[in-house]
Amino acid sequence: MELGKGMSWRLLALNIIGALLVLAGIGLEALNANSLIDFRQASVRHGGEAIELGADALPQPGQHGYMARLAGTPRVVEAPHDPEFNQTANTPVLVRHVEMFQWREISIGGSVHYELDWVDQPVDSSRFRDVRGHVNPGRFPIESKQFDAGLVQMGGFRLGRVLVHALPGSELIEPDPAALPQNLAVTFSRYQDYLVTSAHPGDPRLGDLRVSWSAVPLQQVTIVARLDGARLEAAADAPDGKGYQVQVGDVPLLALFPDLPVPPQYVTLWRVLSVLLAALGALALLAAQGRRRDPLLALGLGSIGVGAVASVLWLGGENAHVLGGWVVVTLVGVALSVWCLRRQDH
Repeated sequence: MELGKGMSWRLLALNIIGALLVLAGIGLEALNANSLIDFRQASVRHGGEAIELGADALPQPGQHGYMARLAGTPRVVEAPHDPEFNQTANTPVLVRHVEMFQWREISIGGSVHYELDWVDQPVDSSRFRDVRGHVNPGRFPIESKQFDAGLVQMGGFRLGRVLVHALPGSELIEPDPAALPQNLAVTFSRYQDYLVTSAHPGDPRLGDLRVSWSAVPLQQVTIVARLDGARLEAAADAPDGKGYQVQVGDVPLLALFPDLPVPPQYVTLWRVLSVLLAALGALALLAAQGRRRDPLLALGLGSIGVGAVASVLWLGGENAHVLGGWVVVTLVGVALSVWCLRRQDH
């Protein structure tokens, strides 16, 4: 009697432990899958989940269309050139700034006064309250312009125009008066970081021109963009309306996109552990049913339980390869279980 009671308690304990282990395995993969699904769905807002690439990464087969994160210093292969002034700089973007010494009308309260200053666009003096003695020359003979590098790379990838223009920072660069064409060398001379037409640079006069150049500095940046063969481009179809991110330094993905949830770690390890937990639970349930302890049968049953639930969780998503992987795990579990049961019958 006592022996029968002890046996029944043992069977009950095995059933409970087995069921809990099976549920733990299924629950572990459900949590793992839901975390990954949430992260990928949130990533879609910015163009999709980003793969991590090193600063010297080269284009690889199968990467096309993915978002990628790279941190490194861009490399200018074909430097920008200002043909009118024959100025070249090792920068992704070279900008020419043209200013003219002009009258400005300054109104404070009810009083108006005029002063001469460098202004980067024509000031229409015909609108002045007092035009006499404050007439500006009008249109600039030379315009401000931007010149892009012909080729800028990060690792083995060419940066698209949008990304080149998004590179941060600006610094004045020294002009090279020796490189000026002959017609401009007669007119312009260097004064500090400028080329000026002033006869006396320290005492400019109305209508004098001042030309300078600024450059985007070459510095470490982090870029998240879409891989298009050997190019990095903005993801034009991203729901956030931007489809890229560029920041100075080596910036983690979650700092670039604060709205993203924390991505799950060791995804594959948790998947294997979930199947093993379910298999261990199946082994306990088989023992409670009085069957011979067959680890392969338990592994097959655990694969069926976890694989079937995981397949349902991944239904309807865009991750067909993940769904296909779990379907294969489930079918292998079915095949293994059938084979083990037939072997036991024989």
